[in-house]
Amino acid sequence: MGWWSERVVPRLTHATLDNPEVARYRARVCAGLSGDVLEIGFGSGLNLAHLPDPVRSVTAVEPSDLAWEMAQHAVAASRVPVTRGGLEAESLAQPDDRVDAVLVTFSLCTVRDPAAVLSEARRVLRPAGRLHFLEHGLSPDEGVRRWQHRLNSLQGRVAGGCHLTRSAPALVESAGFELTEVEHWYVPGPAVSRPWGYLSLGVAQPRPA
Repeated sequence: MGWWSERVVPRLTHATLDNPEVARYRARVCAGLSGDVLEIGFGSGLNLAHLPDPVRSVTAVEPSDLAWEMAQHAVAASRVPVTRGGLEAESLAQPDDRVDAVLVTFSLCTVRDPAAVLSEARRVLRPAGRLHFLEHGLSPDEGVRRWQHRLNSLQGRVAGGCHLTRSAPALVESAGFELTEVEHWYVPGPAVSRPWGYLSLGVAQPRPA
């Protein structure tokens, strides 16, 4: 990670995603979580305020030391105990069948190997566990898609490796999950924002072997 990714991107990410509109989406993706939760891409802890009462603990996987520092106010205010459980989502430190749920928001766009991340998520989930995700990604609209492909390289350089052209639901299904809930929409705003504003929210369970 270079200086820009280490010192600037965590602040840009927090500033972009810390707003009432996204907070409503966070509340929706966190609904139904319970037990021991592993959060991939914990960031500055913006999901903590939306965790429902049945959540017992959170293990935070976050590669950025700055983001983890920025999260400490939210961690201190959380009723749920939070521990940092590693840096690399592609190779989780947790044993098999360890958690009741995996939560990932606005992170599958950035990880180096989303297939490996989701494979690890499936490994650490208990048999009845669920994956909850909220991601931006590839639009079904041809005009928006063309702009996403044009802007993808620039987006990666500015936003710490973020991709505009990944489809979270497709990645989740390819990793051996069955989607039990999924919905898509554009964030309200001008048409020019649509390459960044196509969102997918879903819940998935591991498919039986």
